Amino acid sequence: MSAPPQTKGAPITGKADLVGYFEAGCKPAVDWRIGTEHEKFGFCWESLKPLPYEGARSVRALLEGLVELGWQPVFENGNPIALQKGACNITLEPGGQLELSGAPLETIHQTCGEVHSHLDEVKQIAEPLGVGLIGLGFLPKWARDEIPIMPKGRYDIMRARMQKQGCLGLDMMLRTCTVQVNLDFASEADMVRKFRVGLALQPIATALFANSPFSDGAPNGFLSYRSHVWTDTDPDRTGILPFVFEDGMGFERYTDYVLDVPMYFVYRDGKYLDASGQSFRDFLEGKLPALPGERPTMSDWADHVTTVFTEVRLKRYIEMRGADGGPWRSLCGLPALWVGLLYDQSSLDAAWDLAKDWTPEEHAYLRSAVPRQGLKTPFRGRALNELAREILDLAAAGLAARERQDWQGRDERIFLKVLYETVETGVCPAQGLIDAYLHGNRIDFEALHRECAY
Repeated sequence: MSAPPQTKGAPITGKADLVGYFEAGCKPAVDWRIGTEHEKFGFCWESLKPLPYEGARSVRALLEGLVELGWQPVFENGNPIALQKGACNITLEPGGQLELSGAPLETIHQTCGEVHSHLDEVKQIAEPLGVGLIGLGFLPKWARDEIPIMPKGRYDIMRARMQKQGCLGLDMMLRTCTVQVNLDFASEADMVRKFRVGLALQPIATALFANSPFSDGAPNGFLSYRSHVWTDTDPDRTGILPFVFEDGMGFERYTDYVLDVPMYFVYRDGKYLDASGQSFRDFLEGKLPALPGERPTMSDWADHVTTVFTEVRLKRYIEMRGADGGPWRSLCGLPALWVGLLYDQSSLDAAWDLAKDWTPEEHAYLRSAVPRQGLKTPFRGRALNELAREILDLAAAGLAARERQDWQGRDERIFLKVLYETVETGVCPAQGLIDAYLHGNRIDFEALHRECAY
């Protein structure tokens, strides 16, 4: 979510306050919840072009239509750029992608109900406008310079910085979509174990959900081009984080890492001030060039934390960020995978046993190879598909132990069905798109949008 923050609170007194920010996320297992976020591309049915911000068929028209259904608008410089309803938020990403940041829910059954209701509302507004929405990891047809820019101040600053830090940062901002799940932890030790398992196994999630084989109107040679894009976005705030697997990992060690991530901006009086490349450590001492003499508040720290873009990210919960956007079933499959692995102690421990002796070189190899090879990636003498099946079995055992049933008496394992189909057939979503819509050198974009739109 990236709606404007609220500048508030007393100035931070030192690093201990920043460590305490993460420590405050600890909560007993009875209070653990599931938060799911997913993005989708809006497009005009007549032309298949991405939506501009303004106009009869536009992002603004979608947002204003949703206001009529009870959503409350959030404005920046007079432009609606986000919506709120209860604990849910709809936010606007740099290239016009719409993201639902869901409420913290107790079960995946509730998550899927939330996803269904949201997509139904959006479709209710979109259809009369001649607008559609599609879940893919990367925009398949249109070039970067054909993507409309959304009117959000933080994105202006980020775009300028991205162009100096890597070759694909603007593609990440403008042409990618993801689904992620946010989960809780009980203690520092529990956070560390979950962070390690999540980071080690994130390439398996990338392979299972790979759904971006097309870009610029052609096959790109990848199954998850979205995942590849992140490898050349901004090395200061992306990557594998080897220190997570080392002795001494904890809230303070992660705080030190975030302190060393260069800043993008600070938010004051309704405006984003450019602080790109400046140091939060200097900010703590009142020496930030963008705000000389001023010290940060906790909202500044929370805002800075959101500019870390690793595959697993710590806030006051842990975000699993390695999956491509996709169809409705996969939007429920991702929380099922990670809840099953991380919310049951036996499954969590067994997952760590599988990965605890992986070397830094093996982590780097998987991160590099999986976007192109997916579940066929060779790893330790076998295809990654075999390991993925073991991981799914652990997730299934964890979900069975939770015993969270729907009105028909089915537990949360039903949401793993789509992932089991993937490992059984060896056909990930991206390969399915290639098989269905690539005919020789021609991609049938009309059929792709017709069949894959929500």
